[in-house]
Amino acid sequence: MLREMRILYKNPIYGFCMVVFPIAVMLFFTSLMDEGLPEELPVGIVDQDNTSTTRALVRRLDGFQSSRVVATYPTAAEARHAMQRNEIYGFLYLPKGTTEKLLAGRQPKISYYYGMATITSGSLLMKDLKTISLLGSAAVGQATMRAKGYTDAQIQAFLQPITVDLHQVSNPWTNYNIYLSTVFVPGVIMLFIFLITAYSIGTELKFGRSKEWLAMADGRMVPALLGKFLPQTLVWLAIVFGYEYYIYGVLHFPYSGSAWHIILLCLLQVFASQGFGIFVFGLMPSLRMSMSVCSLWAVLSFSMAGSAFPIMGMDGPLQALSWLFPLRHYYMLYQISVFNGYPMLEAWFHLAALVFFCLLPWPVVGKIKNAMLNYVYIP
Repeated sequence: MLREMRILYKNPIYGFCMVVFPIAVMLFFTSLMDEGLPEELPVGIVDQDNTSTTRALVRRLDGFQSSRVVATYPTAAEARHAMQRNEIYGFLYLPKGTTEKLLAGRQPKISYYYGMATITSGSLLMKDLKTISLLGSAAVGQATMRAKGYTDAQIQAFLQPITVDLHQVSNPWTNYNIYLSTVFVPGVIMLFIFLITAYSIGTELKFGRSKEWLAMADGRMVPALLGKFLPQTLVWLAIVFGYEYYIYGVLHFPYSGSAWHIILLCLLQVFASQGFGIFVFGLMPSLRMSMSVCSLWAVLSFSMAGSAFPIMGMDGPLQALSWLFPLRHYYMLYQISVFNGYPMLEAWFHLAALVFFCLLPWPVVGKIKNAMLNYVYIP
């Protein structure tokens, strides 16, 4: 342990990858989405009718929280070019004769275009543009029915026969920071743990210190690994627990589960990531190859965790492959036990999977020892 602490102190890579970069990632992601929901996304207008009715629709669209009308274009082609130049995320097209057809009840065709290259902005704009399209006919219908003497209650019952009483569980603010930072930041921390774990073993071969390392443990690989990784584990636990205190104690992210669930999840996050890194190096005792595989696996984890796209919507082989990613099980345990407050037994299979990742080094301990004694480092 003392030997490893000296290595950590002398090599600046450990300080940057274990302390500086993880803290920078925490602050970056949580401050990037500090408003919770993207607001005032730029949209354009193509109003070829140019009447008081269509101008009122444009003002209502501009009044929505997520949308901000930034430009008016004479044709749809120019608005499309503006979208391609990333000046706007979408536009509303109001053809000539829209108001006339509305008043005559002939159902004018109002078109809206939005880009899904950025899923979040596309989804939010689609909702606003669809709402504003429906408000056009509702406004005309409301004026007509009021002229016929209907009461406001009768008009409301006719225009909106079913009222949705929406209750969003655990995150009523639709705060994207709560949804995304709780999986992106742990995923990046797990990436650093993967890489540093493989790097710390591989550098023993690279710098010719492998036999010295084993000699200090009397030739026993298990005490050698425990002595090497215990100081790193303490640093990683400090970083992970510090992040949990930051999001729950400072930013006041909601959580419905017990504090013990959070503590257990943090422990499993660190131990499973280190276990996976040791296992990968044991499969291919090469500094370059093990770090390459760890980085590839960590990057794929963001897609296979299920936070951006649900696993149940993927093809069968991809659903089976998702079980091989520690971040997937971390995310499910967080969603089930911490975010929604269900008992850990409700997600026992994901808990067992993380424990399995913690135990992965056992089958490759002998191979790592053989590599430390006999392998020659090849750049």
